[in-house]
Amino acid sequence: MSFEHVFKRIIEFMNADPSGNFRLMVGTDSQVHKRHTVFITGIVIQNEGKGVWACIKKVVVPRKMTQLHERISLELSLTEEIVALFTEERKNELIDIVLPHIYKGATFTMEGHIDIGAGKRNKTSEFVKEMVTRMESMGVEPKIKPNAFVASSYANRYTK
Repeated sequence: MSFEHVFKRIIEFMNADPSGNFRLMVGTDSQVHKRHTVFITGIVIQNEGKGVWACIKKVVVPRKMTQLHERISLELSLTEEIVALFTEERKNELIDIVLPHIYKGATFTMEGHIDIGAGKRNKTSEFVKEMVTRMESMGVEPKIKPNAFVASSYANRYTK
């Protein structure tokens, strides 16, 4: 599916109930295999309590990526690549769908889900500040584990 088609589907989903509470979430997870590393980026639009529409983008790197920082950084780069496709013009188009319904409680937020955790036992905790800052610099609300479910759960199921 082209990004134009994905964007069109998101618009259709939001137009079905423009007074909803929408969260547009993008996140990437990876899995190292014997001879390659699979990266899956999930794009999810959720109308809280009323359903979701989602799709994935798959990228395969033809080598074992064993360095954790390199892999986490590429995961975030792939997320950033998709987030960047949601230009100000496109984000405004999505906001314009809910705008007439704000008084009824309609909302729209955009989140970048990063497959890292801040816990002391988490191997990725040392990268939290760097990765969160990268996502914030794009004007997107960063989410880390356990709130980064697009990366840690949805995308993860397609990396195997």
